Amino acid sequence: MTTKLLHLHIKNGVANITFNNPPVNVLSGSLMKSLKEVLHGLSNDVKVIVFDSANPDFFIAHVDINILDEQDVLNELLQTAPEGLNIFQAVGEMLRNLPQVTIVKLKGIARGGGAEFVTAADMSFASLEKGKLAQCEALMGIIPGGGATQYLPAKMTRGRALEIMLGADLFDAATAAQYGWINRALPDAEIDAFVDQLAQNIAALEEGIISTTKKVLAAGFKAENDGWAALAFTPRTAEIMKKAMENGAQTVAGELEIESLLRSIK
Repeated sequence: MTTKLLHLHIKNGVANITFNNPPVNVLSGSLMKSLKEVLHGLSNDVKVIVFDSANPDFFIAHVDINILDEQDVLNELLQTAPEGLNIFQAVGEMLRNLPQVTIVKLKGIARGGGAEFVTAADMSFASLEKGKLAQCEALMGIIPGGGATQYLPAKMTRGRALEIMLGADLFDAATAAQYGWINRALPDAEIDAFVDQLAQNIAALEEGIISTTKKVLAAGFKAENDGWAALAFTPRTAEIMKKAMENGAQTVAGELEIESLLRSIK
């Protein structure tokens, strides 16, 4: 599927969404509307969503400076935004509340609302050579308004979050990974294969594991127990455990490669 502003490709339970809003992939009202429509149209067969960019230099540059020219689109987005959220915060919360796992593959620059999109995603991996992030709103006389003030302190110390927002500098991928802003930084030549394999591994998990894990994160011990119990005593889980034992689980050789052993069980 291809729209004017993004491309969608689905294979083996993984949806790849590529932003394509020349010249620098600004986060416009139209892009947010297209993204919302595509995400809500995904079937239950999609387990993982990977976001990247058609522009080698920019993932999402920032919010479109001319966004107020799209008043009709903005009004439409505002009417459907959850109560208490602005349209930019609604994008971040939409990502966080999807039943699928969302992964950003960052090969270019993401500033402002683009950086907030990266931070809101479930996981993010950046190219060591090309991936860069900045919350530069302070230089424009404002503060971040798309979730950064809430998301960043959950990923790092308060001091580092303040450094990012008030220092307003462009962070390289290695430093962003050190701070906890992204999952990890990888050589540009390796990032595609790494993210693709991770996405396929997650998409291959048993039904219910992804959505349940996302739902119970930080929701408390009872929610964790309820989610675990709903999955732990099913016939399929019992079958996996039985086959794991038959194939070497709890032996030295089997335990050294337990992840591969479990993934081989059909």
